[in-house]
Amino acid sequence: MKRIAVLTSGGDAPGMNAAIRAVVRAGVYYEKEVFGVYEGYEGLIAGNFVKLKVRSVNNILHRGGTFLKSARSEEFRTPEGRKKAIKQLKKKEIDGLVVVGGDGTFTGAMKLSEESGIPIIGIPGTIDNDLAGTDYTLGFDTATNTVAHAIDQIRDTALSHNRLFFIEVMGRNSGAIAVRSGIAGGAVATLIPEKDMSTEALIKKLDKGGKRGKTSSLVVVAEAGSPGRTYTLADDVKKSRPEFDVKVTVLGHLQRGGSPSCFDRVLASRLGVAAIEGLIDGKKDVMAGIENDAVTYTTFKHAIETPKPVEEEAFRV
Repeated sequence: MKRIAVLTSGGDAPGMNAAIRAVVRAGVYYEKEVFGVYEGYEGLIAGNFVKLKVRSVNNILHRGGTFLKSARSEEFRTPEGRKKAIKQLKKKEIDGLVVVGGDGTFTGAMKLSEESGIPIIGIPGTIDNDLAGTDYTLGFDTATNTVAHAIDQIRDTALSHNRLFFIEVMGRNSGAIAVRSGIAGGAVATLIPEKDMSTEALIKKLDKGGKRGKTSSLVVVAEAGSPGRTYTLADDVKKSRPEFDVKVTVLGHLQRGGSPSCFDRVLASRLGVAAIEGLIDGKKDVMAGIENDAVTYTTFKHAIETPKPVEEEAFRV
C-alpha cells in the first residue's frame, strides 16, 4: 500500500474537509503518497488527480463543504464509466481508495471494488444520519445545530404574531434531523417518515394546545423524499382551521452548509485516521464508523441495506 486516493461524492456535508485533512495527514504519517480526486466519481473518470501533502490541507478543518468538490456522475453508474475510472486508478498506480459520502457513494464504491479489486474504505458523510454501522454520520450534528438555531429565530416571529409555523427539514428517508431539532426547538409536533401522523391527528394536537391558551406553535416536518410537501400539509390544516395564521419555512440546503461543529470535526478526524489504518491493515469494501465511541468497520452492503431505525427514546421525548 504505497499510494492512496481520496474523493468526496454525493451531497456535501459539514466535516468532509476535516475528513480529507485527516486522510491526508494520516497517510503522510504512515509514509504513503496521497492523491485527491476532484469532483467525485466524475473526476475519477476524467483522471482529475492532484497530489496532496500536509500543507495542501492546511486551514480547512473548520470549513464547510468539500474543497475537492462533489458531483453526481451518471456515467459512473454504467460498466463503461467504471472501466474508465479503473483505468485512471491503475494509471496513477493507486493501491487504495477512500470515499466520503452516503449510500449512493457507497453503492458505487462497492461496484468499483468488485470490478477493479482495489481496496476501498468509506467514510459516512451525510447529514441524514441514515447509514447502519455508525452512531453518527459526518454533518448530522452540525445540521441539527443549524436547524435548532433557525427554529429559535422563527419562534421570535411566531410569538410576535401568534402564528403556526411549519418548518421543513431535510431527511429523504429518515426523520433523524427532525426528531433531534424538534426536541431542541420545542416543537409541538414532529412529523417523520418512520411514524405516521394524519392531518386530523395533528389538528387535534394543535387544538389541544389552543385550549390551554397556546397562541403560537411550531411543527417540524421531515421532507421524506418530497421536498416542499409541507406546503400541502399546511394548506390542509388551513382549510380545516382557517383561524390559524399558517406560515411555512423550508430550510433546504441551508442545512448542508456552515462550519462543522466540534463534534463533527472530531468525528471526521477519527474516521479519516481509521480509513487509512484500515487500508494498511488490509481491510476493503467497508465503511469506517463509530459505535459506542469505538471505531468499527461495516461492510458497504450492510451499511447501505440495513434500515437504521429512528431513535425511539428521542421520539418519545
